[in-house]
Amino acid sequence: MGRTLDAIPDDLAAWIAEQPVFFVATAPRDPAGHVNLSPKGLDGTFAVLGPRRVAYLDLTGSGAETIAHLRDDGRITVLFCAFSGRPRICRLHGRGTVHLPGSEAFDALAPRFGDLPGRRAVIDVAVERVSTSCGFGVPLMELVGPRDDLLAWAERKGHDGLVAYRATRNATSIDGLPAYPAR
Repeated sequence: MGRTLDAIPDDLAAWIAEQPVFFVATAPRDPAGHVNLSPKGLDGTFAVLGPRRVAYLDLTGSGAETIAHLRDDGRITVLFCAFSGRPRICRLHGRGTVHLPGSEAFDALAPRFGDLPGRRAVIDVAVERVSTSCGFGVPLMELVGPRDDLLAWAERKGHDGLVAYRATRNATSIDGLPAYPAR
């Protein structure tokens, strides 16, 4: 059933790489602030970098809660669950760092994910706790395929349109925390 681990073993890293979707949970320091839970799932946007380090490519979206929360508090949980095959859930608890384009860390990590349109940051997680559980209650579902809507939207916006969008829609969190800087 469930296990708690200090690091991500190779077999779990391989299983994580097979999952088509993951979820990211963050919260601000202020207990009155909103907890955020975001689904992610474009192929090749998540990487296990080592037994205690993971990262994912953050793409422009309707909000920037994760970025705001990581800057405010740093706590993050990444969840994977099997929707096909054997049931399994994995949670990676840690501290996240936001690396923006043009920073040394972004430039070092970004090649792992490709040059996708709309990329706005790499989220780098120092994993402090790994836990697995059964996942018996997670339904079996069939993957039809990836959605290209987000990438197509970013392509249509273009560089200048994305900069303007981020300045108006990603500058602050729903709780008013600073999120994505205008560039």
